[in-house]
Amino acid sequence: MTAVLIKGAKLYGEGDPVDVLIENGVLARIGTGIEAAEAAEDTEVIEAAGQVLLPGFVDLHTHLREPGREDAETIATGSAAAALGGYTAVFAMANTDPVADNAVIVDHVWRRGQEVGLVDVHPVGAVTVGLKGEKLAELGTMAKSRARVRVFSDDGLCVADPLLMRRALEYSTALDVVIAQHAEEPRLTVGAQAHEGEQSARLGYTGWPASAEESIVARDCLLAKHAGARLHVCHVSTSGTTDILRWAKDRGTKVSAEVTPHHLLLTDERLSTYDPINKVNPPLRTGGDAEKLRAALAEGVIDCVATDHAPHAVQDKDCEWSAARPGMLGLQTALSIVAETMVKTGLLDWRGVARVMSERPAEIGNLPDHGRPLAEGEPANLALVDPDAEWTVRGAELASIAGNTPYEGMRLPGVVTATVLRGRITSREGKIQ
Repeated sequence: MTAVLIKGAKLYGEGDPVDVLIENGVLARIGTGIEAAEAAEDTEVIEAAGQVLLPGFVDLHTHLREPGREDAETIATGSAAAALGGYTAVFAMANTDPVADNAVIVDHVWRRGQEVGLVDVHPVGAVTVGLKGEKLAELGTMAKSRARVRVFSDDGLCVADPLLMRRALEYSTALDVVIAQHAEEPRLTVGAQAHEGEQSARLGYTGWPASAEESIVARDCLLAKHAGARLHVCHVSTSGTTDILRWAKDRGTKVSAEVTPHHLLLTDERLSTYDPINKVNPPLRTGGDAEKLRAALAEGVIDCVATDHAPHAVQDKDCEWSAARPGMLGLQTALSIVAETMVKTGLLDWRGVARVMSERPAEIGNLPDHGRPLAEGEPANLALVDPDAEWTVRGAELASIAGNTPYEGMRLPGVVTATVLRGRITSREGKIQ
């Protein structure tokens, strides 16, 4: 295995620059004055020049679309987008076609991720058969498969039946897995097209009330507490949900939660253009909600950032609003949005970024080799970031097959200059290696 020497990086953006020598997939030496001549003959050298070195990012919520919708994304193109965004591990959601509700499909996704080799692809298993919310899927079989599924979710749809959700949480305790819920009471969102509020009323959209999310989160926190199970709340979007999470955590409930970059930055004011690029589920909320989400992430009430990377084919987005599918790209822009909303505002430092983009998601997803401290002997899963650089987002230039980014033309801070997976450089200077 080729050795890698990173010269002059700041660990977590702190202290003086140091050199980091990577050999045999681990951080072999950290210090000053380390030269390539001290390592293997074919050592690759990265001149970091004071850039920020962080543990590689982990995304708990990625849609890779394979199998079934390879016209929107594949495991190969999604993995490339992830590596370029600083990710070393992603969790691929189950709403594929066919649905990842059995060991055959999850093993296929895992195997394809291994073949591509740019990031560790961990399949998420469906909670219910076919995502229909009627019968529990083969949780035990998937948990014991080659893919070793550790997260289960019907994301895109809510496990609305409280008895079924209770049974899933109870079974999860014996399997040592987490149930991740898309919190949306379906009877409150029939025909919903946007956040229920001033903007939806003015624009004539059917409203998606905050209570549709908050009622399910409250219910499931109670069920998880009763079962002693681990619950993860997907893409938190309302200020009320943060209050429920704080209450549940104070009571000792084993609940974690994620927020997307787009819910940290964007608001429902963007809907006035009627551009379906802004259609997402849960919908963009108000500026007050976004402010509360940022504060909750900084406090730790919300545990981590997850992209909900949702590529769509052109025909599924370039159409009238009501027919457009919800979702946005997120893997290559996530770090920059976090830098814009959390670092530039002083809500997080770079060590805090490591916590919400690497350490906590790795813990929640039970990935012992990711999100590790930057210390000698630890696995070399890394992201190198230039905090002073800026870049302009162009959907056509992103690695994904789809181009549905809401940040088109935006100038954003923070550039991932290199990603390292188990000691191997997977991306460097914006190019896949």
